[in-house]
Amino acid sequence: DGFVSQFTQVGTLAYFSHYRAVLHPWLWFLTRTSDCRIYQQMKVPDIVKEIFRDHSFTDFEDKLNNSYREWEYCVQYRETDFNFVSRLLEQEGIYYYFRHEAGKHTLVLCDDYSSHGSVKGYEEIPFYPPSQHGSSRWRDYVYDWKLTKSVQPGRYAHNDYDFTKPKADLHTNAPLPRRYDHADYEIYDYPGEYLESAEGESYARSRIAEIQTGYEVLSGGANARGVAAGALFSLSEHARGDQNREYLVTRALHLLNSDAFGSVAELAQEPVYDCEFFAIDSRESFRSARITPKPLVQGPQTAVVVGKSGEEIYTDEYGRVKLQFHWDRYGGSDQDSSCWVRVAQVWSGKNWGAMHIPRIGQEVIVDFLEGDPDRPIITGRVYNADQMPPYGLPANKTQSGIKSRSSKGGTGDNFNEIRFEDKKGEEQVYVHAEKNQDNVVENDETTSVGHDRTEDVGNDETISIGHDRTETVGNNETITIGVNRTESVGSNEDITIGVNRTEKVGSNETIAIGSNRSVTIGSNKTETIAINKAETIG
Repeated sequence: DGFVSQFTQVGTLAYFSHYRAVLHPWLWFLTRTSDCRIYQQMKVPDIVKEIFRDHSFTDFEDKLNNSYREWEYCVQYRETDFNFVSRLLEQEGIYYYFRHEAGKHTLVLCDDYSSHGSVKGYEEIPFYPPSQHGSSRWRDYVYDWKLTKSVQPGRYAHNDYDFTKPKADLHTNAPLPRRYDHADYEIYDYPGEYLESAEGESYARSRIAEIQTGYEVLSGGANARGVAAGALFSLSEHARGDQNREYLVTRALHLLNSDAFGSVAELAQEPVYDCEFFAIDSRESFRSARITPKPLVQGPQTAVVVGKSGEEIYTDEYGRVKLQFHWDRYGGSDQDSSCWVRVAQVWSGKNWGAMHIPRIGQEVIVDFLEGDPDRPIITGRVYNADQMPPYGLPANKTQSGIKSRSSKGGTGDNFNEIRFEDKKGEEQVYVHAEKNQDNVVENDETTSVGHDRTEDVGNDETISIGHDRTETVGNNETITIGVNRTESVGSNEDITIGVNRTEKVGSNETIAIGSNRSVTIGSNKTETIAINKAETIG
């Protein structure tokens, strides 16, 4: 049973047209379609079943016995659905076979011995060597049997890193040594693509089982139709008693030749059926080799920052953001479009460093750790036609700086800014605080102004000096006070005037001296009183 995927008229044979048909199982149709798609918070078996159903294929059976982790983020990237399904199953240690019945074939998902059974009537198959073929045609049998053993690594180890637990030791390994010399060699790999030690241990066991599947392989020939991939059978009658045990068929090639189509039916030869197969001891754990390549992202790409509706900044405690990739046609440009993606900063430390969180709508540069589409990281930001630079270019090409935007609801008039103008002769450092500016100097502050300084305070100014203050004016000083001035000196006040002093009081002046007053005039004193003068002593 299967689907005809190719049909060819190849010529004629004995006055009859000769045709060739190629049949495939329904799974083959997944090689005819490719996609770019993101799956989140799903287990691999559920992803695979969803893809099957998306193509209206329901002839599959889940006989999985193990539990599988939930993937936070899993990406199909520029690959066929078949490639995607195959590599995910291989990654998780899941394999499959087809159970063929009249008019249908069913894909069976497996992960251990309990997933298999024998074909009815073929629970036990005898071995008859070629010399006994003639006398043994009364039943199906195995006629060719080869045992191959290969030296394999005895341990698989791998490691990974979880930035939310940076000191966690995620190194895991799984041993499966055999009884021969040099059986303890280890395969080590990184990254293991897991974030929990328990997941790493499960993957390590699956990896060593995959490797050790090739330790002992049986190959042979038979005329037994029940020798099918995924089926169990027990061999009997072999001269080596240790070979008479139960096996799992891992691969089978069925050959059928017939010329019964001929016009002279009595001259037609009896159909010839043959089977070539590979098998392993059923007590061994079978795992498919991880031969399906995982696509690599060949370099950085850009994406747009997204988040919840109504938000301008959407982040988590690590400063991560969500993205809408240009290739993702299923994403809704919202908080569910991707996983949380880490953002590279110019400096990072323990509660210190730099922090610039990309905002919703901004275009960012995304790289991928080891080219893995499942592991994006933001490394930069770029402007585009909708998100233009803060300074008009190329007219202001000598300007650089940082200009922010107030949130939420800020407009182009609401911002903080530090700007540098490097145009020769017009150099400037410009600082704009949209509301408050607080400067804290733990020790000394020195400000040197080469020419003029203008300070304009729109409301009140308060200056508190904890100790002394010295103010030197090299030329003139003019102080204008619009209303009152109060000056309080806690102890002595000394005023020295090098030349003249003129003091003008527009109305009354009252001077109160708590004790004595001395006036010394080095030369003349002129006193003019327009009306009266009253002086009381004692």
